[in-house]
Amino acid sequence: MLWIATQDDKSLINAKEITVDGKKIEGIISSAAMDRWSKVLGKYESNERALEILNEIFTRIEESSGFSVTYTMPKK
Repeated sequence: MLWIATQDDKSLINAKEITVDGKKIEGIISSAAMDRWSKVLGKYESNERALEILNEIFTRIEESSGFSVTYTMPKK
């Protein structure tokens, strides 16, 4: 289970999948055959910065020894 606090600190999301779309990082909450429900977790100055953050999330998951992982999206 992956819990992510959004960049604006207004939401805590249980994300099933994390994607980078340009400068934005989105958390997929649910999906069906032709539909998906997602939320923007953070917006950054470049695609490269968004990819760095995605790698940080991946590292946090890899280092986790428990069932649940938490991550707070950086402000910048």
